[in-house]
Amino acid sequence: MTTILIADDDPQILRALRITLGAKGYDVVTASDGTQAVAVAIEHKPDLYLLDLGMPHLDGVDVIHALRGWTEAPILVVSGRSGSEDKVEALDAGADDYVTKPFAIDELLARIRALTRRRGDAETSVAPTVALGDVEVDLSAKSVIRRGAGGSIEHIRLTPTEWAMLELLARNPGRLVTRHTLLTEIWGTEHVTDTGYLRLYVAQLRKKLEADPAAPRYLHTESGMGYRLTPDPAG
Repeated sequence: MTTILIADDDPQILRALRITLGAKGYDVVTASDGTQAVAVAIEHKPDLYLLDLGMPHLDGVDVIHALRGWTEAPILVVSGRSGSEDKVEALDAGADDYVTKPFAIDELLARIRALTRRRGDAETSVAPTVALGDVEVDLSAKSVIRRGAGGSIEHIRLTPTEWAMLELLARNPGRLVTRHTLLTEIWGTEHVTDTGYLRLYVAQLRKKLEADPAAPRYLHTESGMGYRLTPDPAG
């Protein structure tokens, strides 16, 4: 059973999420401030964390730093802070995703499922082929094809940088990949502020992969945070 730690200083949110997630089959532990969150985490070693940022005694970002010193379990920030600076700070500290209050419970559950799937993938392996409609991304062969009518196959040519970006997104299906991570992994730490690179290459990838680049179905922008590739379900 997946254990989730919910850390929030709002008792109504704690109670509502404990009931909702418990009904979905999760084992839930809670904390009402940052210091308690770290203590409960050490005791229970949860599989996933839901953290508020504005907690007393220890801020949520400080909690993330503390957790990242010893665990790689997914961290989903659930906060009323909606500014891009707060989101980037939390994500750069080591959070995996960010949901702004008030939130729809269906969206929160979907984010939790995506993070737990991603954890399972990390413990085994990412599917070698990712489907984006009629486009197939083969991570093993480092190739991209489009299947057409009558069984025809078109090979889609990507530049090395386009492939590097697509591969990083495809190896984290359904998961937010931050701008900082993309820039650091592809261009190096000296380019962590060059977000124009990302917009350019994401636009090029959408032209090559999406049926309607202006209304992308698979490659999504998370404003102020990064990008998310949402492939078709496996099978």
